[in-house]
Amino acid sequence: MTTLKAKLQEDLTTAIRERNELHSSTLRLTLSAITNQEVAGKEARVLSDEEVLRVIAKEAKKRREAAEAFAQGGRPEQAARETAEGEFLDTYLPKQLTDDELIAIVAQAVAEAKAAGAEGPRAMGAVMKIVNPKVQGLADGGRVAAVVKQQLS
Repeated sequence: MTTLKAKLQEDLTTAIRERNELHSSTLRLTLSAITNQEVAGKEARVLSDEEVLRVIAKEAKKRREAAEAFAQGGRPEQAARETAEGEFLDTYLPKQLTDDELIAIVAQAVAEAKAAGAEGPRAMGAVMKIVNPKVQGLADGGRVAAVVKQQLS
């Protein structure tokens, strides 16, 4: 069992004892998603901490998207709950890059891509290949793509 998964299970036990319904239900759903990943494919396996972090990030993103959808659909109470669940899951994720840090990383990648001969908006793929490994788990892909587009135009 991975240490992060064990921490999630310990936190679930604590949330149940404290009768914290928001945390316990969020952790149950997240642990369920982790288990689904573990048994997906031809044979069961144990996820590494890095893979567990990816599952948590995916679950947090689902909560943010659901909160947006509920807010647009006129259900503010459900949107607030989804937002709270997403914020709770964010506590398990590494600290996200600030806009300035992300812009600096992208600017460096754009310079590398231009040195390799990639120019203009067509260089987006080359720049993303350089940036993605550096910011994986530290910035949302949509946010990264927006900064890259801004820097290339």
